[in-house]
Amino acid sequence: MRTIRLLRHLAYFPWRTRAAFPPATLRAVAAAIRAAEQRHGGEIRFAVEGALDLPELWRGLSPRDRAVEVFSQLRVWDTENNDGVLIYLLLADRDVEIVADRGVHRNAGPQAWEAVCRDMEALLRVGRFEQAALHGVEGVSAVLARHALPRRSDTRNELPDWPVLLRW
Repeated sequence: MRTIRLLRHLAYFPWRTRAAFPPATLRAVAAAIRAAEQRHGGEIRFAVEGALDLPELWRGLSPRDRAVEVFSQLRVWDTENNDGVLIYLLLADRDVEIVADRGVHRNAGPQAWEAVCRDMEALLRVGRFEQAALHGVEGVSAVLARHALPRRSDTRNELPDWPVLLRW
């Protein structure tokens, strides 16, 4: 375990997550997800976590591994066409992970998400949290528009649009 990472996580207090994602930003992200999902059949979830707990850090849990855990906990995999996508932010690490269900991932591949992650991380590093979130939703939506099934008129919203703040 790296000492710098440990200190960064231990010093990341919950109020910092709420400050980075106030109610107005959460509303903007939810609206962006709602609008994006009208353009394709995919489902987008957005989750933000300030920092990991000491036991997770001690066992060396990576942001990617935590994103996969959250993907499962939020049941993003539980869509009819296996087209759910999670955008996960770990603020203490300024890391973004995108986890896509198999229905989309097999068509898009990991490289489709990588550019979206790196662009978001650049915005997070300079404190532009809302812009990073909105850019991420738009980028994921663009990939879904190319690789997910088209939206049908009877398509229902299978996953909540509201962003999730974990451990705040």
